[in-house]
Amino acid sequence: MSTTTHETTASPYVPSAETLSTVLARGDRPARPGALSTSITFGWRAMLKIKHVPEQLFDVTIFPVMMVLMFTYLFGGALAGSTKEYLQFLLPGIMVMSVVMTTMYTGVAVNIDIEKGVFDRFRTLPIWRPSPMVGYLLGDMFRYTMASIVILVLGLILGFRPDGGPIGVVAGIAVLVAFSFAFSWIWTMVGLLMRGEKAVMSVSMFVLFPLTFLSNVFVNPNTMPGWLQAFVDVNPVTQVVDSVRGLMAGDADGGELMWVLVWGIVLVAAFGTVTMRLYNRK
Repeated sequence: MSTTTHETTASPYVPSAETLSTVLARGDRPARPGALSTSITFGWRAMLKIKHVPEQLFDVTIFPVMMVLMFTYLFGGALAGSTKEYLQFLLPGIMVMSVVMTTMYTGVAVNIDIEKGVFDRFRTLPIWRPSPMVGYLLGDMFRYTMASIVILVLGLILGFRPDGGPIGVVAGIAVLVAFSFAFSWIWTMVGLLMRGEKAVMSVSMFVLFPLTFLSNVFVNPNTMPGWLQAFVDVNPVTQVVDSVRGLMAGDADGGELMWVLVWGIVLVAAFGTVTMRLYNRK
């Protein structure tokens, strides 16, 4: 006696137009994503770009190592009589200089996405409008932290000994990363204004070189002419270097920290506002 087994294949259900309209009419739609969640999502997008193109990390790994080695062994003996003693003064300054110079790549990334038409899609999404910009900066904060850690580890290997201990070091890096986040809003504005990434880099270098080299990164401003000291003293990079150097040395100056906070607020308020106006009109 034989039995026959019949197999049935279920066909996919395709809802009718009436059913879809009924579901949509109920108003059962997901809640609109909040500002924090969308900003984090765009920040993760920036991280994925690094994952797929790891060469982007060269500027926060190879460049800082070259800067520390070059300036320590070129000028250490001449300026301080000892490379180890000079390293104690130089390393926090080089850390600030390297991270601040890295901020220009935020503007480059913004400009590239504009040229590719990606921003046209972003503006059509029902999200908090500044989310893409904030996302760029959140992703870059990882780069800033990595550059700081690379410089710190190299410095410890070469003989740098922060008297402020782990707490002072972490506080110094936190101040630097927070200031760099605020400073990067300048380059988001430049990225929206310029027509190409090369133009963004040219403008960035034109601004960054005077700010970083005409500061207290390499030498004490007391040895400079009076007219130059006047500029160095009000240079925000100088105040960030003093704050980071003080925190790592265990003798932080509250006044300098306050100035860094003021600079951060001013930069975000001024250039963040201009950036969003340009973004909405682009």
